Amino acid sequence: MPQRKAIIFDRDGTLIIDKLYLNDPDQIEYLPDVIESLQRLRDAGYAFAVATNQSGVARGIVTLDNLSEIHRRIKNHLALYGIDILGFYYAPFMSDTDHYLRKPNAGMIEQFGFEFNIDLKKSWMIGDRMTDVEAGHRAGCRSILLEGTETPQGSPYPQPEAFVSGLQEMTQFILANS
Repeated sequence: MPQRKAIIFDRDGTLIIDKLYLNDPDQIEYLPDVIESLQRLRDAGYAFAVATNQSGVARGIVTLDNLSEIHRRIKNHLALYGIDILGFYYAPFMSDTDHYLRKPNAGMIEQFGFEFNIDLKKSWMIGDRMTDVEAGHRAGCRSILLEGTETPQGSPYPQPEAFVSGLQEMTQFILANS
């Protein structure tokens, strides 16, 4: 079976508004242009996954039951628009750990690639932090940084392929550079 191309999204600040340790599934709010952007990318042949650091679990702020429910609701909401998130990967470790699953390490992306036969060289990692960009690069993906949380300036990590204002600009860049 031929490998598929995919887009791996960070969750908070990328697909949904970052509520800082979101633990209440009723507080999920989507960023502008999520549905339209994912539909355009789906139509261009991309599969999707989410890879999210969740130190709130290790801190005792976010429960695993609520984390699972948040991911179930996001998956079901996007499915209403014909968008399938193949997998939700999370790293429930403290920020100061160097666990292979925790971004900037590539563990979550590599796991997704292995489980779903993804060609990571034809895939993209999208996030709002330079650790997202670096995780994508370490996995062999191209990476895009969304404006809002961090800028690439002064980062110890290599620059993203693009630094964009939002999901519409991200979609245009990916479609023009695939």
